[in-house]
Amino acid sequence: MDADEKAIVVYLRSYPGQFVSGREICRRAGGKWKFRENPEWAAPVLARMVERSIIESDATAHYRLIKKPDKKGPRKWVSPQIRRILEQSGKEFGEVIMPEDGDDDL
Repeated sequence: MDADEKAIVVYLRSYPGQFVSGREICRRAGGKWKFRENPEWAAPVLARMVERSIIESDATAHYRLIKKPDKKGPRKWVSPQIRRILEQSGKEFGEVIMPEDGDDDL
């Protein structure tokens, strides 16, 4: 990913699951000086990102990030002692929040 693509991804992460207009991406993602120099700077970058399946577009030229499928692998406990303490508490811990693995590519 080049710098423009990274700027767009960072901007779209602030709107998870929502479609954002291409004009708004041009205005907000690259900063005001980039927008003043070329108001349509993001159009070719957005087209390239749609082609590479990084983002998706709807019929009205609004864009959003494509959600990556959840990795459903075996879960491991931090330690057997913590597992025993949590099981003895009697509470259900089925809804565990896992950190995203895609943050390290920026």
